[in-house]
Amino acid sequence: MRYVAQPAYVLHARAWRETSLLVEVLSADHGRLGLIARGVRGPRRQALRAALQPLQHIRLDALQRGELAYVNGAEAIDAAPSLRGDATLAGFYVNELVLNLAPRQDPQPALYALYGEVRARLANAGDLAWTLRRFERDLLEAIGSGFDFGRDGDGAAIDPAARYRLDPEHGPRRVHGERNAGDRARSVTGRALLALAADQRPALEDLAGLRRVLREVLASHLGGRGLKSWELMGELGRIASAPAADPSAARPDGDLT
Repeated sequence: MRYVAQPAYVLHARAWRETSLLVEVLSADHGRLGLIARGVRGPRRQALRAALQPLQHIRLDALQRGELAYVNGAEAIDAAPSLRGDATLAGFYVNELVLNLAPRQDPQPALYALYGEVRARLANAGDLAWTLRRFERDLLEAIGSGFDFGRDGDGAAIDPAARYRLDPEHGPRRVHGERNAGDRARSVTGRALLALAADQRPALEDLAGLRRVLREVLASHLGGRGLKSWELMGELGRIASAPAADPSAARPDGDLT
């Protein structure tokens, strides 16, 4: 198959052999594609190499040969967002989720549109934790594994005063009589689920609860494979938990991903 002027977002790029790159993109019409860009690490191919950086929106020409496609050309459609600090880690996390959950050569127009939205939100460097919770919710929906966060898995309306766990297959399940702190840590308030369903930012403690239960669902879909961004965030969390000279540098919820 030949791809001509195909819009795509670059998810990942790494060196391959001496002068080439292995690149993963999320394309508008063909889903995730694996690419080989040959000879782009030389001094005369700087423009092409710059276009193949993560988060870049490009238009590419390529020829599919087996599992991978060979890049004939690519140009930037716009300027990639310049992320800093936590936003950089958030962008890495978004790309890593798409890489691991979107199958290759499976058209995903909803996911392509979603990626463009979250990319714009990351560029604005707003409420990163809420941006990521919304993305996780919509990513599950785009890959066919989403829930109605306004109702439990049996169809009953969510009780804002109750607590729920998220079953990866069943959806929200009401928790009756939590026995210990561990049970509570693996559940979230109905109030938080209703806020997520209504696309309204929940209270800070509920936002942290959503992160925990959504991670459990995502981990199930990842089939036991961890994410490097989770590992990195764990390391940063341990560093942040140490006494700091500037208390304002600590994250209010302790973690983004």
